[in-house]
Amino acid sequence: MPVDDTPDTLHRRLARFNAARLRPGIPSLRWKEELEHEHACRLLEGEYVEGLRATVQAAASAACGNAAHFVAWFESLAHNGPGQGHPLFDWLAHEATLPQMRWFLTQEAAGEAGFEDLLAYAQVKLPPQPKLECARNFWDEMGHGKQSAMHGQMLEQMVRELDLHPAIDTTVWESLALANTMVALATTRRYAFHAIGALGVIELTAPGRVKQVAAGMQRLGLGGRARAYFDLHAALDVSHSRAWNREVILPMVEADPACGQFIAEGALMRLTCGERCFERYGAELRQPEEVAAC
Repeated sequence: MPVDDTPDTLHRRLARFNAARLRPGIPSLRWKEELEHEHACRLLEGEYVEGLRATVQAAASAACGNAAHFVAWFESLAHNGPGQGHPLFDWLAHEATLPQMRWFLTQEAAGEAGFEDLLAYAQVKLPPQPKLECARNFWDEMGHGKQSAMHGQMLEQMVRELDLHPAIDTTVWESLALANTMVALATTRRYAFHAIGALGVIELTAPGRVKQVAAGMQRLGLGGRARAYFDLHAALDVSHSRAWNREVILPMVEADPACGQFIAEGALMRLTCGERCFERYGAELRQPEEVAAC
């Protein structure tokens, strides 16, 4: 496999690899070759993740201290973390045209890694108290057993309602990188604590953004079925975040203060990826000809 020398090339390769490896498969006579390919991709993935870690390690060290200090630092990310309060979302709420909103939603759908699947991977072998909260969160994500209420199904419903066509080849690399980062952290046990931080910070920071997206969709006349995914998360993730901080992060840092550095890194890695997306989205959306066909 050639060395990838651009983020665009790297993240399209990793996005295709992740789509293939997470899909249920069947035994193959080529399993040795497939393992060689996987090994090469995992090396690329590891190099990318370690590079991203290096950019946040110093900032993450500010979280060090007792568990109460850590949770306070973590909660402060909702206000001062990378990408928070980005003007993109106020613009989506009040100014974006329908083609621009459709382009944004297509990018977001393409970069969605599947929170419920990431959660299922991340909870493996966690202590009982954090694992139980992961289970409660997972059950919410699964719509309490009702298919139409599954959060992933609600997102797919939006894609169908608006006739969007998310695809790797038409997605900006920053959105692919966000999904690739989340998959890497959740599926790689050496990044188990990073995954906890990254998943927790999604719950912490999403409500404000999705509320503005839903407001923009409503302003543009998009119906409740199309907005349901965003309307739900604007409210539900607030309670999810409180429970995650209380039942997952606090007891884990109390039990092992050293893990706080890695939880903090994971949170900052996820927020950094999000901030890069917001910047790229804003740059693309300032060029109307780029979104006219969406």
